Amino acid sequence: MPELLVNGILSILNIKILGMIVFGVAAGIAIGALPGLTATMGVALLLPLTFGMEAELGILLLLGIYAGAIYGGSISAILLKTPGTPAAAATTLDGFEMSKRGEAGRALGLSTVSSVGGGIISVIMLTLISPQLAKIALKFSSPEYFALAMFGLSIISSISGKHLLKGLIAGVVGLLVSTIGIDLVTGYQRFTFGNINLFNGLSFIPVMIGVFALSQAFVSMEDAISKTNFKQKVNRVLPTKKDLKTIFTTVLRSGLMGTFIGIIPGAGGDIGAFVAYNEAKRFSKHPEKFGTGLPEGIAAPEAANNGVTGGAMVPLLTLGIPGDAVAAIMLGALIMQGLQPGPLLFKDHAQLVYTIFSGFFVANIFILILGLIGIRFFTKIINIPKYILTPVILILCIVGSYAINNNLFDVFVMFVSGIIGYLMEKLEFPASPVVLALILGPMAERELRKSLIMSEGDISVLFTRPISAVLLILAIITLFTPIIKSVIAKAKNKKVDKNVSSDN
Repeated sequence: MPELLVNGILSILNIKILGMIVFGVAAGIAIGALPGLTATMGVALLLPLTFGMEAELGILLLLGIYAGAIYGGSISAILLKTPGTPAAAATTLDGFEMSKRGEAGRALGLSTVSSVGGGIISVIMLTLISPQLAKIALKFSSPEYFALAMFGLSIISSISGKHLLKGLIAGVVGLLVSTIGIDLVTGYQRFTFGNINLFNGLSFIPVMIGVFALSQAFVSMEDAISKTNFKQKVNRVLPTKKDLKTIFTTVLRSGLMGTFIGIIPGAGGDIGAFVAYNEAKRFSKHPEKFGTGLPEGIAAPEAANNGVTGGAMVPLLTLGIPGDAVAAIMLGALIMQGLQPGPLLFKDHAQLVYTIFSGFFVANIFILILGLIGIRFFTKIINIPKYILTPVILILCIVGSYAINNNLFDVFVMFVSGIIGYLMEKLEFPASPVVLALILGPMAERELRKSLIMSEGDISVLFTRPISAVLLILAIITLFTPIIKSVIAKAKNKKVDKNVSSDN
């Protein structure tokens, strides 16, 4: 491991790779600073740029965008009380209050340092945990991979939030769409309607670009002229020694917390940020001051949501299960590069894995540099009118979709997916379950059928092997826990309403 890590670090010391990381981080910060342009959308939009690139260049570009966008969301959260990404929502509570006091530079500086601290902690944990988990995963065969795919699909109930039923419906639709194409076992055409473009199924990249990026462009069209005219003066950026001492423990605790929350599939940076904020408040000697502009109130959510970035890569690289929506796109990027995430990735492409670890670490260092130096420039992006930004997004969506196979059919798929994604947003259907099911559906079907062939049709092979049995049990628990909690919450609410009615 030490030798591979050293080689990974040496691989990063290449002007081409460093330049790609810097570009990714800068683009990510710019995207994250724009309210409404999430990290997921940013990675989906720029994914086509990785076509034809060497594997390490493409992956590190996307990781730079991912980490940069999560940090960038704090800029508009602090300056405008409008989180650029959902993960920055908790940052508004104290960040904007500090900004209103005329300390916007201080707040942005604290956010930058805390984000980098949490990100570095997550990379260290990623480097230490992933190889060990991969060794266990080497024992996997078809039944285990099927159970793993089912476990990945079960997080649909977790990522659906309050719209649980709608999330499950979206997941089922994604599974149905994933069956389009030629059956690998029987050779029969399924739902192709004689269209040669559907023989290999729907490419998930145009679907992702449509659902995540184009749908948001349609939403922006409803308000073509941006109403964001508020400007904030930025003064001091570098945190003082007193501030650094104040937030040190909070950053350490929140970074670790965010990392472990990121490892849990479906949790995400927004959950990590609010959990860390709550814990920082609980550990504080002055919890009543939270929400008034405390440094810890900025440090906790920012360290946690950037800690999630590394944590989400653990199940992705070791098990092939994306920890969040961005990791789902990263899964697609790895597959597109001819790499299959999972234990064999560590066995067959160990050098690449440690290059990714090193590059992720360097990306966080560049966040610190670009954040502290370029905050004044990045804040100007917030004032770009939507009538200028929206056409740019549309062009990127079209070019990105066409570039996959140089096929206009993919552009058509992207537009249809964008319209569906727009309608889903209006009807409050979560989009992530569709994409997750579209990616994991084929794996679940393939490994199930291989398992049945291996056992000569005996379904018990899925439950008699320890690892697959445990994963299936975890999948059931993961799937039904949010459902049970929702039922209990509704029952409690009905009871409270009944008691209030009887009192009246």
